[in-house]
Amino acid sequence: MENKFNEPADPNTLRDSVSRIVIDANLSDGHNGLHPGDKAMVVFSIHQSQVYNLLQHPRGDRPQPKREVFALRSPKRLNPIGVTEVDLLDFDDNILTVRGLEAIDGTPVLDIKLL
Repeated sequence: MENKFNEPADPNTLRDSVSRIVIDANLSDGHNGLHPGDKAMVVFSIHQSQVYNLLQHPRGDRPQPKREVFALRSPKRLNPIGVTEVDLLDFDDNILTVRGLEAIDGTPVLDIKLL
């Protein structure tokens, strides 16, 4: 996965940005049936998250009371798997261009599912 963010950023900023998902050339036929304008779910590894807390302040906002990790979209999870709904903007050969992916450059994409 490619975008302009090399480190964690505000989730809203990530969602508003465009990312490219580069699919292994051997798997490029797997995106047949996807069309610009489609919505898809992208499953990815939160590969730089190494710690988690069962209770966290939402978005790190300390004035808010802590909540359980399963009630949050925090990247600090027991199992570092992220899920984001994206808008498919375009695809060319083995490159999908999407908006809405809450991940940083170099994040491994595990799966893509059409919604």
